[in-house]
Amino acid sequence: MSRSLTAPFRVSRSGSGLARLTAVGALTLALAGATGLLSAPAAQAQTVSDGSLAFSGDAGDYISGGQSYSYSTASGDGLNVYASTDDNHIAVSVSGANGDWWSLDLAAPSGQALTPGDYTGATRYPFNSASQPGLSLDGNGRGCNTLTGSFSVSDVKFGPNGYVEKLDATYEQHCEGGTAALRGEVHIANPAPPAALSLGVSVNPTGTASTIDGKATVGGTVTCNQPVKVSVSGNVTQVAKQVLIKGSYATTVACEPGTPAAWTATADPTGTTPFQKGDVEVTTKATATDPNYGQPVTANQTAVVSLSKDKPAS
Repeated sequence: MSRSLTAPFRVSRSGSGLARLTAVGALTLALAGATGLLSAPAAQAQTVSDGSLAFSGDAGDYISGGQSYSYSTASGDGLNVYASTDDNHIAVSVSGANGDWWSLDLAAPSGQALTPGDYTGATRYPFNSASQPGLSLDGNGRGCNTLTGSFSVSDVKFGPNGYVEKLDATYEQHCEGGTAALRGEVHIANPAPPAALSLGVSVNPTGTASTIDGKATVGGTVTCNQPVKVSVSGNVTQVAKQVLIKGSYATTVACEPGTPAAWTATADPTGTTPFQKGDVEVTTKATATDPNYGQPVTANQTAVVSLSKDKPAS
């Protein structure tokens, strides 16, 4: 038996001037998250600049009810798309101005990226086995408990972090092993992807050890190709007179492209022995969130730093 989704069922008649495609793939993400079947995280959903999704079904097809559906950005319809960061899975979501909502999922077998070609033996995403492609078209309150089908990708192009620049594909699915089919196609054309965030971090070769509180002060610079707030953290380690001295530090700095941003931070020794004049090992990690893709980006550096005594002014 086919399943009913939580949203109310709304029939869209063929030729009714249907509406805009937007984010409905949350259903698929919720199912995948509950079962742990997503092979990689999904990137941020992106609004499609130019695209369309259409499908129709045989008289006995439960999802379409034997009707035809058509949506396009050219007609004022909305379309959202997102992909897993390993390019294995693409989800397209539809939100019609007339209240229709649909979600299409296309996935290659586990460990493979979606590339042009024919994908046969597909079963319902995200419950397809590792060796099978995944497919699902559901919405408007209806979905398949199980399905069989296939899809063909004629063109697909990804950018960084699961950005979908291009997708042209056709698909066919059969609910519950039935002979009645739903057949459709999807076309997406987005602008070239923005550059991914790039970070760099350096550590100054010298620092100071306070003669008052025993803390070590270290610093360096961070670089970036986009304006971001960067968190800098790490550890300072020293061996003095056979005693291991350690301390951690953290700070935040605003970074602008083209200009290294200086950072300075202080590490408090965890024990009773203060940091002293001499060499220390400094491990540093710079972290920021990519403003275009919402993904964390890190840069790491380990350096030997020479500490001098930081005496109070007389």
